[in-house]
Amino acid sequence: MIDSPESARVGAPGPPDDMTPARLPVPAGLGRLLVLAVVFVCAACGLVYELELVALATYLVGDSVTQASVVLSVMVFAMGVGALLAKRLRCRAAVGFGAVEAGLALVGGTSAMALYACFAWFGQSRSALVGFSLAIGILIGAEVPLLMTLIQRVRRQDAGGAVADLFAADYVGALVGGLAFPFLLLPGFGQLTGALLTGAVNAVAGAVLVLWLFRRDLSARARWALFGANALVLALLAAGVVLATPFERAARLAVYGSSARVAVQTGVQEVVMTGGTGAGAGAGHGRKGSGGPLALYLDGRLRVSAENEFRYHEALVHPAMAGGPHGRVLVLGGGDGLAVREILRYRAVRSVTVVELDPGVLRLARTDPGLTRLNRHSLADPRVRTVTADAFDWLRQQGARGPGRRAAPYDVIVSDLPDPGITACTKLYSQEFYGLAAQLLARDGRLVVHAGPPIERARLYWTVESTVRSVGLATVPYRLSGRPAAFSGGPDRSAAPAAAAPSGTRYWGFVLAARHRPAFGLAPDAPPLAGLSAGELRAGRRAESRERRAGLPASTLMHPRYLD
Repeated sequence: MIDSPESARVGAPGPPDDMTPARLPVPAGLGRLLVLAVVFVCAACGLVYELELVALATYLVGDSVTQASVVLSVMVFAMGVGALLAKRLRCRAAVGFGAVEAGLALVGGTSAMALYACFAWFGQSRSALVGFSLAIGILIGAEVPLLMTLIQRVRRQDAGGAVADLFAADYVGALVGGLAFPFLLLPGFGQLTGALLTGAVNAVAGAVLVLWLFRRDLSARARWALFGANALVLALLAAGVVLATPFERAARLAVYGSSARVAVQTGVQEVVMTGGTGAGAGAGHGRKGSGGPLALYLDGRLRVSAENEFRYHEALVHPAMAGGPHGRVLVLGGGDGLAVREILRYRAVRSVTVVELDPGVLRLARTDPGLTRLNRHSLADPRVRTVTADAFDWLRQQGARGPGRRAAPYDVIVSDLPDPGITACTKLYSQEFYGLAAQLLARDGRLVVHAGPPIERARLYWTVESTVRSVGLATVPYRLSGRPAAFSGGPDRSAAPAAAAPSGTRYWGFVLAARHRPAFGLAPDAPPLAGLSAGELRAGRRAESRERRAGLPASTLMHPRYLD
């Protein structure tokens, strides 16, 4: 409690030991400014640690909503615990703050590396995520009471004014840290090095405040102990920076095996390509080069396997090309060029527009020898136009042009997007999204949607079908066997594997839609297919018709049913 001037005048007891004026090497005004500057830096570092944990949890575990909720709730709880524990350190606030900052710099700076190590070598990171959230939260929570004590010892002021100054510096620092993480640290240094550098900044700020500004409060023993602790922390963080690249290679080897040959962090996601440079089943299973068939991973999820991608893309594209004209085609997603490869096999196709979010995927689809061989250089075809944009935003812009200015409608729209169970993709499987897509369909146009696993997650699949129907389109659901067990598109990749069909077979699920019930089959001008027959398609349609789930509500932006 801070004594008022009135109580001092009437002879009330003097301030307690933790409020004795500090002996500073600079004037009190400058000392107070330096304390607030350290508050600013520590707040920025603390928010970077928090965002780093949320980003890693989303990438390593999945389901960004759940993981962000876990990290934030655990950290806020832990901050309260840390604030209570710090009460015992107020009598030695300078020493306590120095120890807290050294510990926070070490734990926060190495958190990204430790979590990725747990994921790579032990196959799960949930326990480590909760542990680091708890430890970092306790240390961040301990900062504020200690800093409050230090700032009052520099120059006494009323409690309300001191709290206002402290929180102002804290919140502005949090703003800077929150902006620095996505726009500076993540693109410039990556997750591992960015966290390590943040820890180094944190350690230096704490050490300068305690070992220089408040050095007269420390005994020689405490001074040398804090100096040694900070030197050790900085040495460990520097070693982490030096070893970050070899560590990433070793962790990637543990996750993807020895065949990983491309690994890039685009502005959107991590893209890893493994295997040789062959073209898959159609060309000797792609075993030329290292590691067997080509496989493409996006944020750790298998998206393309050269062993069976042809079955998926044939089932996705060819039923939609039947039942009407197919001169103008729109592909939403599909930046790997594999759906475009199937579309271009029709001579009647005049133009194909590909809307892909990640320019890095488009670049690989044009330049990587394995992927270009697999997609047969489809993106280089003069009939193909690529657009780098979010599919939802692009559809909305097209619809906003109005009927008179809108581009010619599309005969076929192919939605080749990640599974709806991935939180970031739920808006691309919403009623609003399909409503925008329907506006761009020709009168007799067809829309086909990759709708997730129909057996393993049947409710998710039939919610997609219900959402497509909710915008006035008639649907034909169908499925195809051959989905690999590693083809992970669900919301939580660390959970136990989803159940397959009783036979052990895994399926891809699709939904074909049009304004009137679309004809289902293959077009008269359909090219020969590598591993798919009209009979297999019809069997997949009949199987899904027997298992229809009626009455499921549509998914909307305000209520994404895929997270239920």
